Amino acid sequence: MDNTAHTHDTPGTADAPAEPRKVDQLLAHYGESHQNPRNELIHFIAIPLIMLSLVGMLFALHPYVAYAFVAASMVYYARLSAVFFMTMAVWSVLFIALVFAMGPLVLPLSIAIFVGAWILQFIGHKIEGKKPSFFEDIQYLWVGPLFVLSKLFGKLGIRW
Repeated sequence: MDNTAHTHDTPGTADAPAEPRKVDQLLAHYGESHQNPRNELIHFIAIPLIMLSLVGMLFALHPYVAYAFVAASMVYYARLSAVFFMTMAVWSVLFIALVFAMGPLVLPLSIAIFVGAWILQFIGHKIEGKKPSFFEDIQYLWVGPLFVLSKLFGKLGIRW
């Protein structure tokens, strides 16, 4: 029995290409406004910093707020890709550990990192000449980290 998945059960379409996965569609769309190598490099720096600062600011509100945000983000990532989900889970644990290391300075440090990283992002998009993807759909705030990982995984030969 043929175990391959087909998008259609009609005759003559057995060899039709499968629908692109949602994660691939999101990354392709995100990549359209991230072609300039300088913008891409800025994103590789700024996106992890924004993630860290966001977890830090939420943690300053209350640790459970940060944990709930991370958990909800993990649900989103799990629905897109097991490899991205596992990698983002490791990154999230690292970010929470860094937030704990900030101690009583977590809020001012997180705010400073957040502002600085967003300034970098907007500089990158000025260089690119295109608006940030999240202006058209908020979910691209969660896709940004996957874009960075997809570039890294591509260099390492890891398929997501």
